[in-house]
Amino acid sequence: MAKRRRKRKALPTEPVTVTIESLSHDGRGIARVEGKTLFVDGALPGEELECTYSFVGSRYSEARASKVLTASPERVEPHCAKANVCGGCNLQHMSSSQQIISKQQTLCEQFAHFGGIESPPLIEPLLGEVWAYRRKARLGVRYVPKKGGVLVGFREKRNSFITDIDECPVLDKRVGELITPLRQLLAGLEAKASIPQIEVSLGDINGALVFRHLEPLSDEDKLCLSEFGATHQLWIYLQAAGPDSVHRIYPDEQNDYLSYEFPELSLQMLFHPMDFTQVNASINQTMVKRALDYLELKEGDRVLDLFCGLGNFTLPIAKHCNEVIGVEGSDAMVKRGEMNASHNGINNARFFSADLTKDFREQDWSKGGFDKVLLDPPRSGALEVVKNISLLGPQRIVYVSCNPATLARDAGELCRLGYTLLNTGVMDMFPHTAHVESIAVFEK
Repeated sequence: MAKRRRKRKALPTEPVTVTIESLSHDGRGIARVEGKTLFVDGALPGEELECTYSFVGSRYSEARASKVLTASPERVEPHCAKANVCGGCNLQHMSSSQQIISKQQTLCEQFAHFGGIESPPLIEPLLGEVWAYRRKARLGVRYVPKKGGVLVGFREKRNSFITDIDECPVLDKRVGELITPLRQLLAGLEAKASIPQIEVSLGDINGALVFRHLEPLSDEDKLCLSEFGATHQLWIYLQAAGPDSVHRIYPDEQNDYLSYEFPELSLQMLFHPMDFTQVNASINQTMVKRALDYLELKEGDRVLDLFCGLGNFTLPIAKHCNEVIGVEGSDAMVKRGEMNASHNGINNARFFSADLTKDFREQDWSKGGFDKVLLDPPRSGALEVVKNISLLGPQRIVYVSCNPATLARDAGELCRLGYTLLNTGVMDMFPHTAHVESIAVFEK
């Protein structure tokens, strides 16, 4: 017998008045209603407001702020009229300075909770552009005749709908101001109902749009896309299936790589539009500089860069030491790192592929010892590396993190292994979001 589908609990129709006690780590206000936790989108600590339920559960409920009765002094008017709906941002209603304070609080709370480190030594936050900063993004596309054609944008908060926007103030202006032209372009295509997403990837000079399509495109549609690229000076790619299917249709040139530079180091980094790169160019520049300063590199140092990607840290490090080894789980990124080393005439950097979530003690690259180590892991952190850090023998470790919880966990492990946390701090890679990027320095 088929199981009966459980009926969704009916939502209260009347707004409820609440006082926000604190902010969750995902940027929502936290209130208490009849002893149960209520998460409220668009709310700030200390505010009294009316909110409308969007979800009712047995352990917690969710709501959206509908009317602010007593505003926080840190409340500001969002730049974007759809900020309360769009999932691309969730803190535009909070002042930029308070966003940083909130992220620092999150970092400290995670160090205490997951690392057992109370009051970690904080450094000045690393700040950059807060508008038009985003160079990498995945935009959803949906053909919705009832809303005037095609929607292009980020998904709405906590659902799969595409936000109805005409521009985006956090995207690099080369694309953020093109949302309306993109909607008009797609609405005129024969395949408008079978293009679900656009990958945005921008370098210092050139930029690319990768159109994912679920059915073959006609020659006329391809011509329309190419003409759009020519008009707005963007490279146009198509993706019919997996990553290997990505190919450029405009312009018709041999060079398939975008680029960004580190001017002070005379480095130019090449990357394919589907490669991972940092979304915030201004923060990336200062982040790499800060990492180099914290490593305290010497001419004779042998350095290990783990989770190295295309060499974003590896090649700048190579400019200041005897040898640097970059290790990455993706063979494609290893090849990209080697290509960038060759492109920049660097011969003291070597790259290896390895699964860094597993025991690496038998890997050739792990032998010989290292003076310094840089870690830039994914959200899952670098626990396996940290557990075997004594094998590598570094005196100093710089850890760049996109998840303060796993950074805190790994920091606790490093401290148990005899390392001292010298300092840590946030880097505002994603302004107007609750995402916390951070850096920490350890010494033995």
